[in-house]
Amino acid sequence: MKLDKSVLSLYAVTDRRWCGEKTFEQQIEESIEGGITILQLREKNITYQKFKDEGIKVKKICSAYHIPFIIDDDVYLAKEIDADGVHIGQSDMKLIDARKVLGKEKIIGVSVQTVEQAVSAEKHGADYLGVGAVFSTNTKDDADSVSLETLKAICASVSIPVVAIGGITFENIASLSGSGISGIAAISAIYAQKDIRHSCRLLHNKVRECFYGADAF
Repeated sequence: MKLDKSVLSLYAVTDRRWCGEKTFEQQIEESIEGGITILQLREKNITYQKFKDEGIKVKKICSAYHIPFIIDDDVYLAKEIDADGVHIGQSDMKLIDARKVLGKEKIIGVSVQTVEQAVSAEKHGADYLGVGAVFSTNTKDDADSVSLETLKAICASVSIPVVAIGGITFENIASLSGSGISGIAAISAIYAQKDIRHSCRLLHNKVRECFYGADAF
């Protein structure tokens, strides 16, 4: 499906390790209230059933706020709970097969690190691309770095929206200005913060200023 790039302007990726005194669902709701525009549920170390149960809860929250809800990696789970879409990596299910499972109306994002991967993903029907890690990150152990030059080249090579991910903070967002991205994906910059709502408002405003203009949305 064709996405308005602003939907991807502040892309939240969950990580339950920072829940603390709050529930996982409370953190998600606070991030939505703070201004995230899309949410990906990412779970690496739980069973399919627990992932499904969590997905149903989070989908309900996202639906209440009209926020697109994306499942990380698991195409069949995304279909089973009728998520808005899925995000897959280079080592996950092939894009063409994911599209057959989900149909043409669901959102499919693909992680890429090269121009060749980006062009191929667009050709085979990706709705958006995730590119990173653009900065060093402790959130994904297997994340290789992508230079600013490569990020720019990827953005220039495709017509679908591109989201930068990896080590992005309020302080370094501005260094991505002019790269051609439609937004930033954040994990710790959102969920590791004491005041999630406030942190999201700051990120939202910074993204708007850097990539869309102060008067945008």
